[in-house]
Amino acid sequence: MALRHAVLAALLDGEYSGYQLAKVFDIGVANFWHALPQQLYAELARLEKDGLVAGRQVIQENRPNKRLFQVTDAGLAELETFAAALSKPSFIRDDLLVKVQACDHIDIAPVIEQIEERASAAAARIELFDTLLRQMRGDADEEEFLVRGERIGPYLTCLRGLSLERDTRDWCLRISAVLRERRTVHEQR
Repeated sequence: MALRHAVLAALLDGEYSGYQLAKVFDIGVANFWHALPQQLYAELARLEKDGLVAGRQVIQENRPNKRLFQVTDAGLAELETFAAALSKPSFIRDDLLVKVQACDHIDIAPVIEQIEERASAAAARIELFDTLLRQMRGDADEEEFLVRGERIGPYLTCLRGLSLERDTRDWCLRISAVLRERRTVHEQR
């Protein structure tokens, strides 16, 4: 998958400026694709040049003008082609896991601290996902929304993000407790 596909998918919900797209990425897309705002702006320019998005200038009083982008028919066709292609398996590349892997041979105090920080960050993201999911489904309960909701793609990806964050939080809390107990046992020897 290329950044272009993640940007096209994010733009399916309507017109966004680069700034708005960065906010959308930060909240809803970042759980499966990370991009810096500068990367998004550059990708929007490439997509527009390739005819996959159309941009229009919006004149604003007392503020700089902005450009709003939306997916074109060619962009939708690109997403269709992408969706039909075989997906590659995902993999984890996480420096914290390397530190945990080495925990038997290093000072684990800073590792425990980082694990607990990761647990706190995951807990905060869980709250964000819960809020976002409630906003998306409105008054509908989840099962009804999943069957009858107008657009469920972003909801489904947020469910995956929520699941990953819960798993991360739970793993971090367990591993922190294990490492703390091991440290205590080893200090008593």
